[in-house]
Amino acid sequence: MIAILRFFVLLIYFIVMNLVLILIYLVKPMHRDNVALAGKFYSSMAFIFGIKLIKRPSKAINPDESYVFIGNHQNTYDLATISSSAVPGVVTVGKKSLKWIPIFGLIYWLSGNIMIDRKNSGKARDTLSLTGDKMREKKLSIYMFPEGTRSRGRGLMPFKTGAFRLAIAERTKIVPVICSNLNGDKIKFNRWDNGVVIIETLDPVEIDPEQNAKDMAKGFHTLMLGVFERITKEAEELS
Repeated sequence: MIAILRFFVLLIYFIVMNLVLILIYLVKPMHRDNVALAGKFYSSMAFIFGIKLIKRPSKAINPDESYVFIGNHQNTYDLATISSSAVPGVVTVGKKSLKWIPIFGLIYWLSGNIMIDRKNSGKARDTLSLTGDKMREKKLSIYMFPEGTRSRGRGLMPFKTGAFRLAIAERTKIVPVICSNLNGDKIKFNRWDNGVVIIETLDPVEIDPEQNAKDMAKGFHTLMLGVFERITKEAEELS
């Protein structure tokens, strides 16, 4: 019964919320703060899922500075959780195929996000170069998920190097964002209270431009894995 009620409330809320976003975006399409606004809207769904979000933003982030944000990518519930970490001036880099998702695809495009063709490695490399150009021209920050796909309970998967190559090329600080575990039986539709989820944004990390992207990816993976394990344990205790 709870699952049925939650499904219909979520469906109605999701449709209305997206219609409001589309109206706002039609007035200011591709605005640099559109992604942060979407993050606020989507993370408001956490309440319907029975989740209490504990957000720990970094006070060291300068709104006038560009960064490369890297987050862990777990499952569909990312939309209602880690999305809350988006700050003004940030856009994401996502698959071109996202634009074909009904409603969400239009919003994703109007948000000014950068879309890449993962089936074409040459185009993907060109996209990194174009992404760097946009960062400099519009003073944007880029939000990427270095795992490249949803982990779906497999822990923090190995990082691909794209985000780190971008940070090296642009000499940009990296901001790790970690969300506690969302997999397993963490969220059940037929349970009112699904406990606590923690989203922790670390302070910007100065990079060594002489370090290669592969070693950098391994170093940040180790850093984020430690935080993931810590906040997952804390979230379980608070739940």
